[in-house]
Formats: sequence, structure tokens, C-alpha cells
Amino acid sequence: MVSPPPGCPAHGIGPGGLRRLYGPDAEDLGAVYEKLRAEHGPVAPALLPDDVPIWVVLGHAENMHTVRTPSQFSRDTRLWNSMQDGTVKPDHPLMPHLAWQPICCHAEGDEHLRLRGAVTGAMSTIDHRGIRRYINRATQELVNQFCEEDRADLVSQFAERLPMIVLCEILGMPDEYNDQLVQAARDLPKGTATAIASNAYIMDVLMRLTISRRAEPKDDFTSHLINHPARLSDEEVGQHLRVVLIIAYEATANLLANVLRVVLTDPRFRAQLSGGQMTVPEAVEQSLWDEPPFSTLLGYFAKQETELGGQRIRKGDGLLVGLAPGNVDPRVRPDPKAHMQGNRSHLAFSGGPHECPGQDIGRAIAEVGVDALLTRLPDVELACPEDELSWRASISNRHLAELPVKFAPKPQQDVMAGPAHPVAAQRPVNWQPTTPQPRTAAQEPVASEPSAPTPLPEPTVRRPGVFRRFLRWWRGE
Repeated sequence: MVSPPPGCPAHGIGPGGLRRLYGPDAEDLGAVYEKLRAEHGPVAPALLPDDVPIWVVLGHAENMHTVRTPSQFSRDTRLWNSMQDGTVKPDHPLMPHLAWQPICCHAEGDEHLRLRGAVTGAMSTIDHRGIRRYINRATQELVNQFCEEDRADLVSQFAERLPMIVLCEILGMPDEYNDQLVQAARDLPKGTATAIASNAYIMDVLMRLTISRRAEPKDDFTSHLINHPARLSDEEVGQHLRVVLIIAYEATANLLANVLRVVLTDPRFRAQLSGGQMTVPEAVEQSLWDEPPFSTLLGYFAKQETELGGQRIRKGDGLLVGLAPGNVDPRVRPDPKAHMQGNRSHLAFSGGPHECPGQDIGRAIAEVGVDALLTRLPDVELACPEDELSWRASISNRHLAELPVKFAPKPQQDVMAGPAHPVAAQRPVNWQPTTPQPRTAAQEPVASEPSAPTPLPEPTVRRPGVFRRFLRWWRGE
């Protein structure tokens, strides 16, 4: 068969006339999803790599029905016709996402309740106020590493590092944090040639932690997971630690980068943030609508013949939950650029029995991290035209490759001196993304002082009120 020439409308079309979700014509998957929506409605047939057939769920209501109806749809990949008949080969590039494992993500019924209960039970022991304080200190340490320069990449130097530092603390392995762990966690979900080695490294770290905490429990997530009444085996503990670490890290690193990008590039956000009309948590929720950390979720599988979005779904068919396309379903969001005013009905954390159990931790890392960074670098601005930013995309997510910024050099700070949030009121009210703000005379000595770390001065004027008390509460002060 002669393949169509480049530019031909048939490009990106596979067997049966179905659109491919991979290849050069699928580099902009958002555009592909909109073509599918126009052609088929809220549920559309498409092809995964190797031309494996899949249903893409594009509608908001249809996505919610899929994830909230375990009587019809399961996450057990062993039910998938394409897995049973050999269409999905052992070396399929998405096999890390598809291979069944004895973990809560793939379980249902009583086994799901047992495993999921252990994870949520361990999460319920996390001290959220204490973690917010730790996030602030970790942010100060990261900013100290580049604040004396006048430029930084907020992806590689901040967004990819802060979540791992915090997660290592939560899991009880702060000493294991290093560049190799960050790189392995970023590499593992991509299905690259090095993903197997990355997985082996991460599992070695987590199994050593499991054995150590089994012998000597402490007050951390791992110890509480081990000691939960569900009585998980060492293998089950290690596998669930991997799920928590990888999913939470990837989601939060993407969320953190996306929120920073919006703050730096959208004048509406930046002016409102600095003017006190929009809080950082609201900016986080807007980012979860516009650019969810995971764009799709693979996959759900039909337990019986059913109908969804006007399509006949056969027993054993696979479905790709469309978190990003569901968020821009014109039936719930006619204007995709509309501000959602803190609305949390987005699909970013999925829903139903498998809804992300750690979403509050992810929000806390993004909220506290962004606020603390902007407090330290109030004049930070993008160091390149917005249209020069680039992304790395896969079927599961889309994340910034880098976020270059510039700012006036600042002195390091003592990270143990306490949160620096009181100076937030000093941020310039007319803070714009492309115009550096002149520093006042009072600021000059601070910016030009190159000596030892200098704690921020106490503010001389405090503004009481409900909003100020609210800010102190969510920052963990």
C-alpha cells in the first residue's frame, strides 16, 4: 500500500479510517481531540501506538460516568480484548501503563477497598500544616541556590525538584533525595529505553525503605502504610510507594510548572494576584482546568456491553479517559478561555473510586511553593517570548521543557528563620509579566548586599482582617 504524501488529509489516519493518537500528525493532541469531537461527538474511536484501537472519552459528563460507574467500567487491564488477543504486544511502548499489577489502581471490589484503604489511611496521618511549613522551607532552600544570579530555569531548578523534596519527606526518606531520583521519576512514565532501569533504581530505594521501616517504624507515610490493619506485604508496600511517588511527583511537577507559566505570561492573573483580587489557590484551580497535570488516563475497560456518548461499547473494549479534552467540553465550558473562579469540577484528579487520594498535597506544594517563590523574587519575569516556550508531550501528559526567567539578584536567606510571607503586601500592585518594576530606595540595600544570609525584617504595619487571617491559615503559619 502506498502511503499518502506529507500534507495529505489521509495523514494521521490508520486502519478503518481511524485517527492515530501518535506520530507526526498527532504532535498537537489537543487539536486531534477537537477533530474527533467534531466527527464523532463526546466519545470517539481512535488508535494508540501500533494501531491498537481505543475509545477516547471527550465529554465531561461521559468521563465522569466512566470513572464513577465501577459496575460497567474497570481499571483491570486483563479485561481488555486487545490485551487478551495479543494486539497489545509485550514490547508495546505504553506497556508500563498497561501491564496489570496487584495494586489499588488496577484492583476492584474488596481487594480495592483493602489496598486503597491502606493508602488513604496512611495519608490521613499526614500533618498538613507541618507539610506546608516544610514546603516553604524547601522552597527557600531551592531559591537560595539561584537567587544570587539574575536568571534561572524554573522547570529544572524548581518545578522538577520541589515535589520530590517534599515527597521524600512525606514518605520518610529525605536522605534519598538526589538528582538521580528526580531524573528516574521523570523518565519512568515515558516508556523510554531507560524506563526499566529507572524503575529498578526507584524500586531499590523504596524496598530498602520498606525493610527499614518494617524493622523500625517512625511517624511517616511508609510506617503508617506498613502498620495499617490491611497488613500489606513488603512487595505490596513497595509497589504502592512507587505508585504514590511517581504519580504524585509527575502530577505536581507539571502543575507547579503550569501555574508558574500562567502567572508569568497572563496579565489577568499577575495583576489580580498582586492586587489581592485572586489568590494563588485560585490560580492553581484555573491551571487544573486549562492544563491538567495528566491529559489522559489509560485506561478503563468495559465489563459488559453498554452505550456511552451515543457509541456502542462492546464488552472488553478499552477507553482512554480524556481529562484535558473533558475540561474543554463546550457543553460545560462554552468559552475555553473563561476564568473558572475557583470552580473545582474539573477532571484533573479523575473521580470515582480511583480519584487521586493525594490531590490536597499536590495543591499545597503548588500553592505554597508559588507564593513563597514570588515573595522572594517579586520582580521575576519571563526571559524569552512566550511563543518560544516548548513542551514535551506524550499521550498521558504535556509538560514544559523549560521556563527561563530573569530577576534582580537577591541575597540568600536563612531557611530556618520562619516563613517570609508577611512581606507579600510589598509586592508591586501594577505587576506585569513583561515590564520589570523599579525597586524603591528601601529595597536597594537588600538587593545589593552580597554578604551572609539576611532574615527579612518584620513588617511595621499589619493589616488585620478575614482575608489576611485566611492567608495565614492556608500557608500553615
